[in-house]
Amino acid sequence: MEQCFQVVQKRYGRIKQTIADIETSLHEESKSSAGDKHETARAMLQIDRENAGKQLQEIEKVQQLLKKIDISSESNYVRLGSLVYTDKAVYFIGISIGDVEIDNTHYLCVALNSPIGLALSGKKKGDVCTFNEKQFTILQIA
Repeated sequence: MEQCFQVVQKRYGRIKQTIADIETSLHEESKSSAGDKHETARAMLQIDRENAGKQLQEIEKVQQLLKKIDISSESNYVRLGSLVYTDKAVYFIGISIGDVEIDNTHYLCVALNSPIGLALSGKKKGDVCTFNEKQFTILQIA
């Protein structure tokens, strides 16, 4: 779970830096002389700022979701916060950040509402799941 927080925090920092860089560029453009080239550059920077703002909102939603995940409570079925061991891979049901390696073990971090997350959701130990025409068995849920 800590790895997920770190990945999200790095993304958050990059987006915040991008916004700061855009703000600096906008300020510099304001000092430039007027004209079509100036107006076009300013409009492009404003579009970039809007897009970065949307990315920031999304990453803030992911941060809030991470805070809600309770990995301390146990369950006998796959749910948000589950660590799912299968005969093919180990999945952490939380956020979609892909492969994370911890102590030489690879964990695929996926969102509950992702296709693989939905395929696993509600399943129990011993259940067989099918995803992308491949079958795998749930060995353990932590």
